[in-house]
Amino acid sequence: MTPITHVAGRRLALSNLEKVLYPGDGFTKGEVLHYYAGVAEVMLPHLRDRPVSFLRYPDGPSGQRFFSKNPPPGTPEWVRVARVERSDGAGEQVVIDDLPSLMWAANLVTEFHTPQWRLDAQGRADRLVLDLDPGEPATIVECGVVARWLRDRLAADGLTAYVKTSGSKGLHLLAPLVPAPSSEVTAYAKRLAVEAEQELPDLALHRMTKKLRAGKVFVDFSQNAAAKTTATPYTLRARDYPTVSAPLTWAEVEHCEAPEDLVVLAQDVPSRLKKHGELLAPLVTGEGAGELP
Repeated sequence: MTPITHVAGRRLALSNLEKVLYPGDGFTKGEVLHYYAGVAEVMLPHLRDRPVSFLRYPDGPSGQRFFSKNPPPGTPEWVRVARVERSDGAGEQVVIDDLPSLMWAANLVTEFHTPQWRLDAQGRADRLVLDLDPGEPATIVECGVVARWLRDRLAADGLTAYVKTSGSKGLHLLAPLVPAPSSEVTAYAKRLAVEAEQELPDLALHRMTKKLRAGKVFVDFSQNAAAKTTATPYTLRARDYPTVSAPLTWAEVEHCEAPEDLVVLAQDVPSRLKKHGELLAPLVTGEGAGELP
């Protein structure tokens, strides 16, 4: 029988709780749900008022994966659905505003991806993002070098950068902004990526061209576009182990000597929150938000 539970007054049917989703360490679906319940207080503010795109992997990372913006079949009537303008016309997307909605979505087994804007200001970004993606043999260690350069470059323009793991191979830099058109944020982010390549020619790259990427860090500025999304802070990723797109301190980035130094697993997050608090809170509160230069 499918277990039924109640979360904040909402009835949820949970399925396959013993199913292993992460073969690396045997992390089960029940543990996934427990993880999301535990991080809801810090994760929900990053989801709230932003349409969610789902990257679903119901059979684990080695099974079928599929990306969806539309509300999944069977979405409960109490889950918020909002109208979103898209390049191919308006559509509907789920918005995760509360714990029951988060647990319903987590039961689908999905990565959470969100844009840099809120529903009340579609296409006006309140944060900038730079996705640092290493090309082998480069690793997250080299991403850290580029990240520190970009942090200082952003600071020169009056912007404060925060950093998190992508949950995969690289790093994400984020900076709170006074809301600005996504097209202008993208253009500015591209200028930063080009400058990084000019200043760190043996390490940074602003073009996605595969033949150029070996041993370098691709500075992906494109996720600032209104139509693009980035892995939401605290989302689990579809990897062999339950890695999290988790906030880091700059000290951790500066002292990183090996890729494993910056791997954050679901099991690590509670103790990290206790030790560091919510490192990305300014992205939600807008504290210290800067204007585009």
